[in-house]
Amino acid sequence: MHIVLVEPEIPGNTGNIARLCAATGCHLHLVRPLGFSVDDKYLKRAGLDYWHLVDISYYDSIYEVLGKYTENSKFLLTTKAHKAYTDVKYDEDSLLIFGKETAGLPQKLRDEYKEGCVRIPMIDEARSLNLSNAVAIVAYEALRQQGNFAGLTV
Repeated sequence: MHIVLVEPEIPGNTGNIARLCAATGCHLHLVRPLGFSVDDKYLKRAGLDYWHLVDISYYDSIYEVLGKYTENSKFLLTTKAHKAYTDVKYDEDSLLIFGKETAGLPQKLRDEYKEGCVRIPMIDEARSLNLSNAVAIVAYEALRQQGNFAGLTV
């Protein structure tokens, strides 16, 4: 499974997501520009001592990621979607793509991958969920669909 963060801004969120990737074996992809330094103390603190377990790659563009993984299914998480994240079928090599905390994913990207856009249901008055929470929710559903959490200890 691949977790793709497009221009993440908050180091604590990215650190929490890195820790989730370490614990689940998901590959973390970070698309620049990042809103923080990878040496940021809050990033390191949130990831605790799990950094050696994280398979992490850096890119200068989301299109660099998409070009490298052309055959993989792609799911874009956005509050603008009309399909729930539970209504799709994930495979072990799916890309779960999340946008920056303040703006989400670019409209152009959402238009290009409209069929892959999914959302986490919430009340109308709520703008969005915290990025690290959203990643955890969707990643565990995707892993659950792999059967017995794809070899994770249960």
